Amino acid sequence: MSNLTGGTQELHSYLFKVSDAISDNSTSLDAIKSALVALLVYLTSSEGRTSENCTTTDTFFQLHDDYGFNWFHLPEDLQLILEDIGGQLHDTLEHPDIASNFESTPELLLTRVHCLSF
Repeated sequence: MSNLTGGTQELHSYLFKVSDAISDNSTSLDAIKSALVALLVYLTSSEGRTSENCTTTDTFFQLHDDYGFNWFHLPEDLQLILEDIGGQLHDTLEHPDIASNFESTPELLLTRVHCLSF
């Protein structure tokens, strides 16, 4: 498993809560959704919305196998959100038009997660 670098310690805590929820053999979709909401709320906050945190989160999801989890067993609509977190989230602050186009700003991702119904 790769070591997580970049971002705040608080961010790391949120990231590992998401990966733990996804990796849990019981695969509680509500637990995954709750962990994602907490992560994305943090990334929308004035403290959490930094280029470094967004890039670290993007990389964490992009390299999910290196961090010991995958989401191929989850519903497709959730998989798409997880893939988009590891896609253009890093553009949130420097290129917000690109992140918005891919519905990958923290705010747009949070809205998408809230719309999930399991």
